[in-house]
Amino acid sequence: MKFHEMPYRRVTTEQVKEFCDSFILSFTSAPDAETAERELRRMFAFSLEVDTQTSLCFTRHSIDTRDAFYSEEMAYYDEQGPLMQLSLQKANDVVLGSPYRKDLEHSIGTLYFRKLENEKRQFSEAIIPDLQEENRLTTEYGKLLGGAELHFDGKTLNLSQMMPYRTSADRNVRREANAAYFGWFSDHRETLDRIYDALVRTRDTMAKKLGFANFIELGYIRMERMDYDAAQVKVYRDEVKRYLVPLVTELNKRQAARLGLDHLVYYDVDYLFKTGNPHPIGTPEELVEKARAMYHKLGAGEFFDYMADNELLDLVAKPGKETGGYCTAFPTYKAPFIFANFSGTKDDVDVLTHEAGHALQMYLSMREIDVPAYISPTYESCEIHSMSMELITSSMMEPFFGAETEKFRYMQLVDILRFIPYGCLVDEFQHEVYANPDWTPAELFIKWRELERQYMPDLIYDDGLMSQEDSYLERGGRWQRQTHIYERPFYYIDYTLAQVCAMQFYLRFDAKDPAAWSDYLNLCKLGGSRTFLGLVEAAGLKSPFEPGVMRDAVEKFRVKLAAFDDSRF
Repeated sequence: MKFHEMPYRRVTTEQVKEFCDSFILSFTSAPDAETAERELRRMFAFSLEVDTQTSLCFTRHSIDTRDAFYSEEMAYYDEQGPLMQLSLQKANDVVLGSPYRKDLEHSIGTLYFRKLENEKRQFSEAIIPDLQEENRLTTEYGKLLGGAELHFDGKTLNLSQMMPYRTSADRNVRREANAAYFGWFSDHRETLDRIYDALVRTRDTMAKKLGFANFIELGYIRMERMDYDAAQVKVYRDEVKRYLVPLVTELNKRQAARLGLDHLVYYDVDYLFKTGNPHPIGTPEELVEKARAMYHKLGAGEFFDYMADNELLDLVAKPGKETGGYCTAFPTYKAPFIFANFSGTKDDVDVLTHEAGHALQMYLSMREIDVPAYISPTYESCEIHSMSMELITSSMMEPFFGAETEKFRYMQLVDILRFIPYGCLVDEFQHEVYANPDWTPAELFIKWRELERQYMPDLIYDDGLMSQEDSYLERGGRWQRQTHIYERPFYYIDYTLAQVCAMQFYLRFDAKDPAAWSDYLNLCKLGGSRTFLGLVEAAGLKSPFEPGVMRDAVEKFRVKLAAFDDSRF
């Protein structure tokens, strides 16, 4: 079924309550384990339909935030979602207390029950008003960014459409475009401050109502981090500072020399070569066809044909569309969906391969796994699929970049190494914020800038002509453009943990390891049937928390980068 043909029907609170009440009655009166499992699988089918309908609503709203119908539907779920969660939690409670639990654990798996226990710890009827407020605020933030209009180069552009100008070969254009881009955030700072302050206080209130000291522990529970904690994450971040930050500083110096500059200013960082950044060849439609050919060559052609032929790719930036990119799924149809904002830059290919990694995992898992809770893993595991796919396909980029392919490959590796410190910065910032929920907006800016100087020590905002927009960044405002900080607290270190795993896959593919592709596919098929560290082990990878893993990865990538003659780019 094509995307536009998929029927949407609002899932009501009454429907969820009615089903859950019926389930509780039938499940608790089951005479044996076999009957109890049959009733539980009826619950699974219902949850898949709920997920499909809410995902359709979310996706169509994000494609056009101006659509009144789906805006109203989103407002309904923001308000009623926590009430639905109350009914579902009551149903989960009877499953957790079932006299047939050991039999069910044997047939369905113990991880399913660990997940239910995790859900129970993060919810109570007392926090329903807070969950409703959190939903309302995150929707407000998304609509604010999605509705942004910037007047530049005689055009009216959204935030995503500014990217080609922000990486222009003309340094003056880069400077002006970045000033306009961040100027929009500076102009809306009061609203952005208000939304985030309310989100932090709401999340802190929820945590304390549930018996936690602050939101940090609750945030980890919401992220289903079952086999590592904040202390291990801190050790990992410290290793990034020790081993990776110095290498990134070296790469930045090499870039400045290539560009003929004494040093990079913030608007130079994403412009890597004096001859210009690599740009993909072709229209969005042509890029999709090139991707189709590439996935056929890789051995995943059936998957990509399914995506392309059923309108499961919405890739082009347009007015009213939310920023960023994501992959979701409509499980009733076993259909993944890729959302992106193509801008005519290298990022178009990056986001397509990244989200295709997510989509391939969902495509395979939805066909292999019959327990909904196991279809998708936790976020740091999900990102292994996506970030590995970016690197797995790096050897197949000639049709996309032609003569600039080597330039693309060098830039891809540099971007990876630069990203990890930034991702750790976002994570440490959030730990600081939720440990200090009473901080003022000014104090948040100060803390962000302090952490920037640790993770990105050579980042310069003042080029001697500091504008109001540059001053906003110098004071510490850059974090307000990072949607994850607002919408998905603590979802960012996941990208960096996954990147360390993806780097290992890359080195295996580069060494022509014959088991690398089968290990990757097996990882996708496992979905979320194991915890993060369990999946890492199953894929033949080393945990990012293991001593020496970060140091070894950095040194191997240092050698890879040294093999490029970047002076000719």
